[in-house]
Amino acid sequence: MQFIDFEEGTAADTLFVNDTTKPTLKQGQVLVKVHSFGINRADTLQRQGKYPAPRGESSILGLEVSGEIVEIAQGEESTASRWQVGDKVFALVAGGGYAQYVAVYASHLMPKPKNVDMPSAAGIAEVFLTAYQSLFQVGGLKSGQRVLIHAGASAVGLAAIQLAKADGCHVSVTASSEKKLAVCEKYGADRLINYKMQNFAECFEQGGVDVIIDFVAGDYVNRNLKILNNDGTIVYLAMLAGRFADKLDMALMLSKRATITGSTLRSRSDEYKASLISDFCQQFFADLESGALRPVIDTQYAINEIGLTHQRLEQNDTMGKLVVSWD
Repeated sequence: MQFIDFEEGTAADTLFVNDTTKPTLKQGQVLVKVHSFGINRADTLQRQGKYPAPRGESSILGLEVSGEIVEIAQGEESTASRWQVGDKVFALVAGGGYAQYVAVYASHLMPKPKNVDMPSAAGIAEVFLTAYQSLFQVGGLKSGQRVLIHAGASAVGLAAIQLAKADGCHVSVTASSEKKLAVCEKYGADRLINYKMQNFAECFEQGGVDVIIDFVAGDYVNRNLKILNNDGTIVYLAMLAGRFADKLDMALMLSKRATITGSTLRSRSDEYKASLISDFCQQFFADLESGALRPVIDTQYAINEIGLTHQRLEQNDTMGKLVVSWD
């Protein structure tokens, strides 16, 4: 089979197509013929040598795919009772998505929503599961509360906006341009903040927020604390401003009884991911089927354009998901 290869530490334009053998299935897995795969920041970091694949997982890039089941591991009667060869699916994987075939645990599969095409389905798993985990399971967001989502026009940000609004929450977002803010508004954001024109910490005179989803860190930490309500939670998903946050205002954190926490998805156990997928589907899959929740696709690319996808992500030049299709 073909896959997208890379030399660790090299530039985005050095990604190339190479050949390797198809994956061998383990107990509980199925083989998916990949139609499309999503591009994530973790992929660019792995290519740069900053985010290695978890031990025991494929070193091939790629965390989410859409495609068709072509093989089920022998002896998997319980798996076969739910999934059949030919089923159209999308899936979360810990690696191996940038390939024509990928081995996936059956418990990490979800059926392709009827009204979503294959390329768009490839842009659901990582962003919606990350957003769902961060908002509700880590952040503890409850219906009717107020949330601030930084990088609102990112793929995860746009998924988080939709999920929070579906649960009846008030959503504030930050983004770097009016164009990006307009996209956030389209998907439900209530308060729009251009962080290049405004200090977001000065935009909440009428009350703070209960949960903050942040990808920046750095000097955002104290500003987040300033607008956080008592007993609120700040969830960090990335550190675009650097790994260190100097001069943390401990007095502010203590006075508000704030929780500051971080979360990742890729390194979680297979059992955790299966439980997360089950919970997400129980609460929100019907909304994906109906179109109430929608994957936001910025651009669909062909395989020979793979380098451009990494370049755009590294330049923060996206509004929604970048996906690549083999066909």
